[in-house]
Amino acid sequence: MNNTYKQIFKEIKKYKTIVIARHIGADPDALGAQFALKDMILNLFSDKVVYAVGNPASRFKFFGNNEKIDEVNTNKALCIVLDTPDIKRIDGANISNFESVIKIDHHPFIEKYGNIEYIDDNASSTSQIILEFAFYNKITITKACAEKLYLGIVGDTDRFLHDYTSQKTFALVNRLLEETDIDFTSLYKNLYHRPFAEVRFQGYIYQNLVLTENGVAYIKITDKTMREYGVDSAAAGNMINDLKFVNEIIVWVFLSEDIKTGLIRANIRSVGPYVNELATNFGGGGHKYASGVKLKTWDDSDKLIEALDELAKEYKKANTLNEENL
Repeated sequence: MNNTYKQIFKEIKKYKTIVIARHIGADPDALGAQFALKDMILNLFSDKVVYAVGNPASRFKFFGNNEKIDEVNTNKALCIVLDTPDIKRIDGANISNFESVIKIDHHPFIEKYGNIEYIDDNASSTSQIILEFAFYNKITITKACAEKLYLGIVGDTDRFLHDYTSQKTFALVNRLLEETDIDFTSLYKNLYHRPFAEVRFQGYIYQNLVLTENGVAYIKITDKTMREYGVDSAAAGNMINDLKFVNEIIVWVFLSEDIKTGLIRANIRSVGPYVNELATNFGGGGHKYASGVKLKTWDDSDKLIEALDELAKEYKKANTLNEENL
């Protein structure tokens, strides 16, 4: 029995005004969980006011429209923060202004900031946690909610490829499909359809990847290059998982210049060493095998590449020793 799910539901019932936040640079999991939870609450309690906040994610606008909360009297409101392990990555809400804060997350623990916290770092996604929360509390899941949660789980598991996809993930998804009968195959186009410009840009990435001796692949993508291909700084992040099955690559990082923020976005993936702790050291964070960092300069990006290369080197060395001892 999950008593925390009961506590969370009890806290939701208490508040008329609820703000649901998630992390900056929203992905399908964060958005799926956010908008599904908003719909669930409004379907249950028509008298509540629920806001889904954060900067818009144009590529994933099919999940719903994010709102601003300037006019909300937050000192008597509840804030639910999803998919966000640390305060600095919360988008669209200042949690210190709220009477109560709930944190629901599947990332490894970084810091405590909620009055109630539920963290399951064995869960494939926060959307999986919200799905389990709904089943536990016998909340009716509409077709619209089911579609959002399914896409959230698919997004964070990369179509169930990642190793944190568990038997529990499949069991929950199977129950979701049985109870809602959504046409899940038709949903994939929302996540994976892309313009021809991005296909050409993907070719540029493959042609210009640099591979180190220790198995770290990286590419630095300037704003000028992105303008030449007609893509934005998020485009590289949309392609980051495509190198998972390349023999020579252990760790890979795409570094893309974001003129709007003046920062360099680093998307990191690994099929070997854990990269989340290293990402945290550079001011970012994420999962063991999938993390992100925002860097100030290209010099910082060189330092990140060097650190990843050393990490890969140590990983290869340790695995060589293990093989020799077998």
